[in-house]
Amino acid sequence: MSAMDYDNDELIFLDDDGSVEEQVLLGKDWNILIVDDDEEIHTVTRLALSDLVVNDRKLNFIHAYSAKQAKALLHEYSNSIAIILLDVVMETDDAGFDVVKYIREDMKLFEPRIILRTGQPGYAPEEQVIKVYDINDYKTKTELTRAKLLTTIISSLRSYQQIITISQSRAGLEKIITSSANLFEEHSVKEFCEGVVTQISSLIGLDSEGLLCARAGSLLDRDDSEVYVLGAAGEYAKFINHPVADVKNIEIEENVVRCLRLKKHIFEPSCSVLYISRAGFEAAVYVRQTHEISELDKHLLEVFLSSISVGYENVNLFHELRNAAFRDWLTRLPNRNEFINMLDKPHLFAGENCSVALIDVNHFSDVNDGLGQEVGNELLRAISGRFQTSFDGLVKKGRIGADVFGLIGPDELVCPEAINAIFQSSFKVGDHTLPVNVTLGFCKLDNKRNIGIEILKRTNIALNRAKKNLTDNFEYYAKDIEDQTTWRLDMIRRLRSDFAARKLELWFQPQIDLLNEKVVGMEGLLRWPDGDGGYISPAIFVPLAEYSGLIVDIGEWVLEESCRRLQALKEKNYGHLRVAVNISIPQFRDRLFVEKVKHALSNANCDPSRLELEITESVVMDEPQIVIDALRSLKEFGVKIAIDDFGTGFSSMSYLQQLPLDRLKVDRSFVKDIKPGASAVLAETIVTLGNKLGLLTIAEGVEKREQASYMIKLGCDEAQGYLYAKPMPFDALLAFLENHD
Repeated sequence: MSAMDYDNDELIFLDDDGSVEEQVLLGKDWNILIVDDDEEIHTVTRLALSDLVVNDRKLNFIHAYSAKQAKALLHEYSNSIAIILLDVVMETDDAGFDVVKYIREDMKLFEPRIILRTGQPGYAPEEQVIKVYDINDYKTKTELTRAKLLTTIISSLRSYQQIITISQSRAGLEKIITSSANLFEEHSVKEFCEGVVTQISSLIGLDSEGLLCARAGSLLDRDDSEVYVLGAAGEYAKFINHPVADVKNIEIEENVVRCLRLKKHIFEPSCSVLYISRAGFEAAVYVRQTHEISELDKHLLEVFLSSISVGYENVNLFHELRNAAFRDWLTRLPNRNEFINMLDKPHLFAGENCSVALIDVNHFSDVNDGLGQEVGNELLRAISGRFQTSFDGLVKKGRIGADVFGLIGPDELVCPEAINAIFQSSFKVGDHTLPVNVTLGFCKLDNKRNIGIEILKRTNIALNRAKKNLTDNFEYYAKDIEDQTTWRLDMIRRLRSDFAARKLELWFQPQIDLLNEKVVGMEGLLRWPDGDGGYISPAIFVPLAEYSGLIVDIGEWVLEESCRRLQALKEKNYGHLRVAVNISIPQFRDRLFVEKVKHALSNANCDPSRLELEITESVVMDEPQIVIDALRSLKEFGVKIAIDDFGTGFSSMSYLQQLPLDRLKVDRSFVKDIKPGASAVLAETIVTLGNKLGLLTIAEGVEKREQASYMIKLGCDEAQGYLYAKPMPFDALLAFLENHD
């Protein structure tokens, strides 16, 4: 019987034979609570409405015979009662009004519609009751004929449904706001995607069973176009970061792919697949459902997805930012920052058989310069790919620098033999076949807690040591290597500080004419006080100065100080004396070197012929053309040139002939060989060579009279050594000259 079947106002009384089925599913029918202390009213009402169907839903009757019983049933069915047919007079004259007040004020139930009925007309005025109480109608029982009762019930159900829809929409929107706010706080792709699935399921009242999928792209650092599970809840959680095909569910795979292809939502009886798109980032959310979702839920989902699509874009951007910070853009390997983070977790790798390696690609810049940067990039990707295929998941990989890779793993894999084997065969890069040689640095991990940056530093120390290894292409870190490096850095720091404070000193060792033993010049020698009354050996600090590049500034100061001292000597009537200064290769590499020498001479108003520059053979052999060009320019300016320690380097006669030389210095090691009754062949050869080239010769390290006599016999012109004078400060030099004038 439908609402339209009732066409008269008569009350129909049927026998209550118990045939009316009251045990129906509460979620499928309209629950009507009848509250009346008269059993007959219950029966009449139930029979009058028993066949009524509204919006494809039947009526289910719940009976209460007192206000007290009604309140108890209201608590039991609070979320599912649509209409309450409520008698006003029961235990008390206003029991019904008390129930209304209890429903609205105490229980805060505003959705159920209330129809007050009374058997005592005029007990309470209808207008006043409706104004005071939130009810739908207030009628006497005799007024409620079948047709009027049906009309009242149908209109009340429609009102209830509208209120419920509004309430659900409000609750849904509140959920959307809360869910979106929570999701916007997530910066992790995994947590965000799991949250989307969970919030969608909660929004439409389903169990959290679903997954969010997207094509690989940048989110998973893969280059393929497969669809992957980025987040999931329920039984699908184990498939996160796996291809959706691994779920082994044709319905899921097909619907997800279809959603991404059609770029729109798909609603099916057993599932919904929701499309998210924002600024080029797209995803499909699969949600399994037990029943078809309502239009209201669909609307809420669309609002929710529109809201969190911004969050999806944000989480992608955060992912890209994290990739920029921790992922190498070219090879997709962890970069230096992430590699250090991995090393900061020693419990993952530490043990007696675990090592870290740095692999430096030799002469990589030649590939970039000769074949182009794109070929260089392809080579780096090829090396990364070979690492991926050669090592399993036990070895962690990273790109530490432009042409430096890092590995962390077991000793049997992260070792010279295994890594060198990877580079035995050439790499195919485009149209090029490129052989690659590498240098390796290793650091064995132990069970001690070490900071990642410290482990990387130690491995890098080993790599730098390996670059100097002439026999092997690898080196393992040892503590003494780090100690030496630390000492060297500390000495460089001290040297830089003392030089800035002008604590370095320039001493002078006289040079003597062998025939008349008169002073003809001095060699300027740098001295570094150690602060305890002693001096640090030049054999220690000069290499440190060259290594750090400080030698250029120190050398410039030595030139200026030498010229200043030459002018001071001239004022003391020693203007005929010269000063020899040692020049290193870093000074020659300074493009302003020649100008600096000329500037020092001009500032001191010094005669250029009084300044002699000493160079070693190794300096010439390192950068021959630069040295020759600079010396020729200075020679034209009037500066004297000498070869120091001649015969100890790899002598090249062709270069020797090109140099604008004035003097050869016989190294002290050859002079030391001079003994009574024996000949010193090398010393004799050098002096003879100097004489034939028209050069003056000076012997270094002359400490004994027989050495001086032998050098005179060979035809050597000058000498320098402890036999005549030790190096001394300038004031001591002046005193020495006064005594030997």
